[in-house]
Amino acid sequence: MQSYKNEFTNGEITVTYQPKTCIHAEACAKGLSAVFRTTVIPWIDLDGAETEKIIQQIKKCPSGALSFCYNSKKVLVK
Repeated sequence: MQSYKNEFTNGEITVTYQPKTCIHAEACAKGLSAVFRTTVIPWIDLDGAETEKIIQQIKKCPSGALSFCYNSKKVLVK
């Protein structure tokens, strides 16, 4: 059985999915199906919507299986 990494990034944020926590209410897919796709693997495509819309949908996850963090940008000092 193949295992899939449960972290996804679009450069601005990293989304983490915890399958053991998920109650499969499909609130994510019903609310933002261009990002949270239940019929393909990988099922999360962060290029499907603007970052703010993705964050708003993650906050609606009833089980807390989806979470996100902002990616920090490295600044080169010369």
